[in-house]
Amino acid sequence: MFLSERFPEKWEARSSGKTATMLSRFVRAPRTVGVATAIAEARERGATPHLLDGAEMVTSAAAFEAIARALEFPEGFGHCLDALYDHLTDLSWLTPGEHVLIWSKPSLLRKSDATAYDGLGSALSDATTDGTKGDATLTVIMLDN
Repeated sequence: MFLSERFPEKWEARSSGKTATMLSRFVRAPRTVGVATAIAEARERGATPHLLDGAEMVTSAAAFEAIARALEFPEGFGHCLDALYDHLTDLSWLTPGEHVLIWSKPSLLRKSDATAYDGLGSALSDATTDGTKGDATLTVIMLDN
């Protein structure tokens, strides 16, 4: 359980339909953590994992589309950093609780379009720092693979 080991915040158990209380987080996972481990750890604490396959995200347009698809953004998403931030800090269309966006192979976007990588990374980090407006929280995990 790498997140709970690296960030030993207080986690409230999910029981009787109550949602776990947690702050949003942006985590760069160690190289030893893979997709299966990140998904299992999220599910273990009652969170909903959403996977981003970096192999499909080698352009900014593809990255916006992958994030929108993974988090089931409502129609009308503007495919720009401001719209991305706005959607990430809302999440009102998702079920209450923690949602974990797991980005595998982020280095592929960094290699193909460093500017897009930096912009997306900043938007994701800012959104988790600022938190969400509703009962759904966001954690972003960037896997170092």
